[in-house]
Amino acid sequence: MTSSLPSSPTVRTTPTATYRLQLQPDFAFSDAERAVPYLAGLGVSHLHLSPVLEAVPGSTHGYDVTDHRAIRAELGGEEGLRALAATARAHGLGLVVDLVPNHMAASPTHNHALRAVLRDGPDSPYARWFDVDWAAGDGKILLPVLPARLPEVRERMRVADGQLHVDGLSFPLRAGTEGLPLPELLDAQWYRLGWWRLARTELNYRRFFTISELIGVRVEDPEVFDATHGTIVRLVRDGVIQGLRIDHPDGLADPEGYLERLREATGGRCWTVVEKILTGSEPLPPSWPVAGTTGYDALRYVDGVFVDGIGADELADLYREFVGRAGDRGGSWEATARRAAYEVVTHDLDAETAALTRLADRICAAEPGLRDHAPWALRTAIRELLVRVPVYRFYRTDAASVLTPEAARGAKAAFAVPEEAAAVDTVRELALGTLGDGALLPHEHRAFRARFAQTSSALRAKSVEDTAFYRYTPLLSANEVGGDPGRPAVGPEEFHAYCLRLSRDWPATGTVLSTHDTKRSADVRAGIAVLSQCPSVWRELLDEVAGVPAPDPHLAWTAWQTAFGFGTPDPERIGPAVLKSVREAGLHTSWTEPDPAYERAVTDFVAAGPGRIPLRAASEAAFALEPHIRAHMLGATLVQLTMPGVPELYQGTEREYRALVDPDNRRPFTVGEDDDLTALVRAALALRGLRPEVFAARDSYVPLTVTGAAAPHCLAFARGYAGSAPEVVTAVTRLPLRLAEAGGWQDTELVLPPGRWADVLDGEREFAGGAVKPVDLFDARPVALLSRRA
Repeated sequence: MTSSLPSSPTVRTTPTATYRLQLQPDFAFSDAERAVPYLAGLGVSHLHLSPVLEAVPGSTHGYDVTDHRAIRAELGGEEGLRALAATARAHGLGLVVDLVPNHMAASPTHNHALRAVLRDGPDSPYARWFDVDWAAGDGKILLPVLPARLPEVRERMRVADGQLHVDGLSFPLRAGTEGLPLPELLDAQWYRLGWWRLARTELNYRRFFTISELIGVRVEDPEVFDATHGTIVRLVRDGVIQGLRIDHPDGLADPEGYLERLREATGGRCWTVVEKILTGSEPLPPSWPVAGTTGYDALRYVDGVFVDGIGADELADLYREFVGRAGDRGGSWEATARRAAYEVVTHDLDAETAALTRLADRICAAEPGLRDHAPWALRTAIRELLVRVPVYRFYRTDAASVLTPEAARGAKAAFAVPEEAAAVDTVRELALGTLGDGALLPHEHRAFRARFAQTSSALRAKSVEDTAFYRYTPLLSANEVGGDPGRPAVGPEEFHAYCLRLSRDWPATGTVLSTHDTKRSADVRAGIAVLSQCPSVWRELLDEVAGVPAPDPHLAWTAWQTAFGFGTPDPERIGPAVLKSVREAGLHTSWTEPDPAYERAVTDFVAAGPGRIPLRAASEAAFALEPHIRAHMLGATLVQLTMPGVPELYQGTEREYRALVDPDNRRPFTVGEDDDLTALVRAALALRGLRPEVFAARDSYVPLTVTGAAAPHCLAFARGYAGSAPEVVTAVTRLPLRLAEAGGWQDTELVLPPGRWADVLDGEREFAGGAVKPVDLFDARPVALLSRRA
C-alpha cells in the first residue's frame, strides 16, 4: 500500500468550499469517485465525507463505529478511500473526514473492544476505553438489549461456538463458563442481559445522549486516544486526508485537551472544525486549536436575517390562539424548553443523574466536611442545577459565569427544607471544581466535574433539539440546532456584527445551511420563513383546510407548515417526518411509549391532508408567495457562500433541494438538473476559487451603507483585505413581500465602494462606485454579486 499520495496538483490546506457526501453501502467510495469531476466543476475545493471507519453492517450514517483500526469495508476499505483521494487530488480536491471521538456502537456482536470487556471484565486492557460504573452493576455491565424481560426470552437462548446467542445477537462468554447450565452461565458473566427498558434507570455505562446503542469512549486516556485515532492520523500524515470535522466534542471529558492532543498527533496539518453548538451569543472558546465550528451558528444568523420579526411575533400569537392547550400548554418558548428539560432530566437521563449522585455521595462520604448530605438531596441538587445551565456545557474557563450564584439560588428554591438545600452549594462547587483542594479524591473530583458537563450537553440536546423544538412550533424554520424559536429574526445590524466577529476571530470557520442533521433543508425552511411576512395568509390557509380533521390542533399546525415548506404533496416523505415529530414531542406518543391509535390517526390525517393537498397552490395568495420564497433561497445561498468562513454545500443543495428530517435527508447522492440556483453557486464558488485570499483574510468583512425608505430590505457587504479597498460585493433582497407592500425601493440607495464593478452573475452589466439604486441592481434577480474590475 502506498505511503502517501502524489503531491500535485496542489490541494489547499484550508478549503475555499466543501461538499458533504453521505457515504453508505448504497453510495460507497467508488460512487463518490465517479462524482468527483462533477463536484470539481462545481467549484468546491474539498469533499467532506461522513464517517469512514468500520461501523455496524448496513449503517446508513457511520456514527456507530465498531473498529477504529480499519476503514469501512462496505465502503471499499482503505484501498477504496485512497483511490478516491487520488482521483480527488487529480482534480485539485482534498478530503475532509467526519471523525467520531465520543462514542462507538454498543454492539456486543461487532464492537471488538466491547466484546473483550464483556469476556474478560474490568481486567481487560480494553476496560479503560469505557466509562463503566462496575460497582453500580454489582460488578457487571448492564446490556439493555433484550426485546422483553429475561424470563420471556430465556427459552430462545443457546450456547454455540463459545458464545451466547439470542434473537440474532451474540455475546462472548467468560472463560470456563461455557459448560454451565444456562441460569448459572448467565450469572457467571461480566455482563447482565436485560430488557431494553431498563436502560433509562439502571444503565451503568456512559452513552451518547439517551441512545444506549452508542457507548461513550474515554479518549481523554492517552492510550485510548492513540488506539482510536491511529488510522485517521496515519491517513492525515500520508496526505490522504486534509481536514477533520469533529463530531460532538461536548460529549468528551476534556474537549480542549482532546483537540490539543489531536493537533499534536496530526502535526497541525489539518483544517479542523468542531460540531460545537453555540447558544445565543455564546462564543467558541478562543483557546481551542481549531479553525472554528461546523457552522450551525452561521445557519441561525443567515436564516434569521430573512425572517420578519414583527410577523414572527404575530405568528406566535396566532399559534397560541390556534393550538390552545393542545400543545405544550400554549406557553412561551422559554417555558416550553424549561418543562422539557425537567422531563428529560428526571426521565430520559435518570441513569445519568443517578451516576452523578453516586459519585457525589462517594466524595461526600470521604470528606468529613461534606458528610450527611442525603442522596436524594444530592440528586435533587444535580437535577436543579443541570436544568439551569443555559448553554450546552461549560468549560474550565467559563464555568463560574455559566453555573452562577443565581442558578444556585433558583435550584435551592426547589427544596422544601432549607437545610437540605445546602446540597446545591456542594454540587455546584463539585461541578465547578472549586470544592476544597481535591486532595483526598482528586480523581473523583475531576470525574464529577467532567461527567456533570457531559450530562449537561446531553440534557440540552435531548430537551431542546429533540423535544422542545417539536413542542413549540410557531415558525418551524427557526427550530434548527443552535436556533432560537423564541426570537427567530435577526436584524441586518446584528448580522453584520456577527460577521465582523467571525472575520476577526474565526475567518476559516465552517458555515452551513443544510446538513445531514437539519430537520428541514434550507429550501424547505425558506418556504416556511416567508410566512413571517404574511401571517394573515397563513391564517387563511389554515381556515381553508380546516375541513380535514386532525388528531389535535398542534399536530395540524405543525403538519400543514411542514407541507407548506416542502412545497408539493408527498405522503411517502411528509408522513414519516410528521410521525417522527409527534414521537419526539412526546405529548401524545413517543418512541418508548407509543400510542398506536394516535399514530394511526396521524398517518391518516397526513394522507388525507398535508400529504395530498398542494397547499402552496391552494389559493392565489399562497401561489403569489413563490417569487418571494425563491428570493429567500437565492439570497440565503449567496450570503452563505460569500460571508466570512468556509461554506459547505450539503449533497444536492447546489440546486433546489427539499428534504425533511433524517432519514429523508440522507438519501444517496445523485446529480440533478441545473437551475438558477446552480448558476449562482457556480459563480460564487468560481470567484472564491479565483480570489481565495479575499475571502480568507482576517478583518475582510465590510458592511455597506444603505439609505432610504426601504434600506432594511437590502443586506449588503463587501469582502477584501484589511485596510485596503474591497474586492467583492454581495447584495441581496430581504423580506421582498414586505418591500412590495411598502411601495418598493423608492428612494433607497446602496453605496458601492469606489471603482468599477462587474456583475459576476451577468457579465454584461457594470456599476460605478458610489450610490446605486437597488431597483437597478436587482432588475434581473433579487441578488447581486459584484467583482472589482482591475
